[in-house]
Order: sequence, then C-alpha cells, then structure tokens
Amino acid sequence: MLGKSYSEFTDFKKKLSNTPQLKDKPAKREALTWFWKRAKFSIKFMFTEKEALFFALLQWFVIILVYLLWVQMLAWIPDEVWQSAQDSDEWSIVDWILLLWSFVCVGIAAFPIGILSGCMWASYLLKRRTWSSDIASCFAIVLPNALPIWIFSWIDGWWTVSRILDRLPKKNDRTPVAVRLAKEAAYYAWKVGTIWILPALTTGRWVLGATKHSFALVTRCTKDVLITRAGYSILCWIIGVWTYIGWIFFIIAFPDLFSGDTGSWEFIYSFYMLAGIPIFFSVGIIMLFIRPIYIISSFAIYENYLDKTGEDILIQKAGSGTKALTFFCIFLLIIASLYIFREHLGIGDMLSVPYGEEYIPQK
Repeated sequence: MLGKSYSEFTDFKKKLSNTPQLKDKPAKREALTWFWKRAKFSIKFMFTEKEALFFALLQWFVIILVYLLWVQMLAWIPDEVWQSAQDSDEWSIVDWILLLWSFVCVGIAAFPIGILSGCMWASYLLKRRTWSSDIASCFAIVLPNALPIWIFSWIDGWWTVSRILDRLPKKNDRTPVAVRLAKEAAYYAWKVGTIWILPALTTGRWVLGATKHSFALVTRCTKDVLITRAGYSILCWIIGVWTYIGWIFFIIAFPDLFSGDTGSWEFIYSFYMLAGIPIFFSVGIIMLFIRPIYIISSFAIYENYLDKTGEDILIQKAGSGTKALTFFCIFLLIIASLYIFREHLGIGDMLSVPYGEEYIPQK
C-alpha cells in the first residue's frame, strides 16, 4: 500500500514536470493583490473559529520541536570530523547519515502537519455547510484518510526542505544556472499541480483519484491556482530572505553567544540551536497568518468548482485512522530505538569517520 501510493505520487510528479502551463508565473503585483484580497476573510475565519487557530498553533510548534530534534544529531559528531569537513569537498558516510536523519525528521513532522492541515480544511468545510465545527468533528473527517495524507505530506515536505537547502549559498558550488532554473521550474509545477491533492485526500478520495482530480481542476482553473500559489510563494520568499538577513546581523551583533571555536562541534551545535530563534518567529508568521490564507483560499476555489460540476465534496470513508496511527507509532518506536541504542548499533562509529577516510565496520 505504501509503495503503491509513493509510486503514484512520483508518477504524478513527473507528469506535472511535463505540463508547460503550470510553470507560468503571474505578475508579482497581481498575485500579491489577489492574495491580500483573500486575507481579510481567511484571517477572520482563523480567529473566529478557534479550532482553526488551534490547528495552526500546533503546526507551528511541531515544526520547531522537530527542528530541535534534528539539531541533536549534530552534537554526536566529534570535532575532528567537523574540522576534516572544512578541507574536503567529498561526500562521506556522515553526510549520508545526516541526509537520512533529515528525511526521517521530515517524516516525523509530516504526519501531524498533514493531519492538522486537513483539519483546517475540515473546519472550513463544516463552517460552510453550517454544521457543528469543533476539534473532534474535524479529526473525525480527517483521520480515516490519514495514511495517504501522511505519504503525500512526507513527499511534499521533503521536496520543500530539499529546495530550501539547495537555494542556500554553498562552498564551491558549480551547479549550472540552467540546472538550477530547471529544478525551480519542476518544483513550482509540483506545488501548483498539487494544490488540491490535500483537500481531495482530506475529503475522502484515495491517492490515484486525488492526483487525477487535482490535475483536472488545476488545468481548468489554471489562472486562479497560479495567482494563489504565486502570492503565497512571494510572501514566503520575503519572510525567508528577511530571516536570513536578520540571522546574519544577529551573528555579527552577538558573537559571544556561540560556544567553542569556529568549526568545533560546540560552535556548530550552538549555531544551529540559536538559528532556531529567527526560524521560530518566521515560521510563526507563516503558519498563523500566511499559510491559513493559502489553505482556505485554495479550498474555496476547490469548493466553488465542485459546486459548479455538481460533485460531492465530502466522500464518507469507513474507518477511524487506527491503521495510520499504528504505522506512525511503529515508525516513532523504531526511530526512538535507533536514537537510544545508536552507540550499540554502530551509528556513533559511523559519525566519527573523518572526511576523506573510508568507514570500516568493527568486527
């Protein structure tokens, strides 16, 4: 089931990359104007429907907690490894472990964030249908669809994190401009083309049906989708750039807050721990104000389209979501076991291999 769902999402990703009309970007002023027209209703909804604000707050704290969890692995890497990394451009087993740890952390965050995003959509749906909307009723709609929501959120979250990291300045980066532009175009097409997958999954459609549904809706309502996504992306870019600039000034203004010598594990660890401060505030702005506008606006377009076609927006699905919760708990148990017994499993030895040296397992 998991493998099939992943395969369907990756096939859909390739399809979107080959759809030219999804790569067009509207004018920035037009996108921002349209986005802010939707802001008044969306923000009012957020602060009048208390459960929607609750879901947004939880998403904010999930991201911060998972970020702090990710940082913990940096403290496991000895000084000599960090020092050797400064003189090497080659990948080592340490990089692969950090990459895998990053992927796992995205998976941990993807489950609650996907569910909570679905609950925000459910809250909007219940309100529009003049039904009773509370935390329990929102979870009752979303949890039966939790497994495909988790898979999609994990794939989407991993690509988002990968693109953010890829955009950051790197030492001796020789990536051709054409390759960078191609990656950005493919990423933008994915974000535009999947705008309605989460609403479709939340309202009861399975993976294959949700991808077909989203693609059909996007190609028929292309302008609305492009403007919605462009406005959201521009605002996130602005916040991201100011966060990056603010972090640089913070480093210059408070150098004494960083522990250890440059390049030591104490310095690297304190660097990323303190980076959580600007990340905390920027993520809060996005999660509490900008992302809700994007979520509710995209669902409104989705709902209006289905009303015109006469399709049922909510497909009741049997189940309580126990299977997905069981999978997630097993996943957390495995990760916790690896975390606790990392030295016995040889993970500590792997992280102690300096760059330029080959890892030789101990007998």
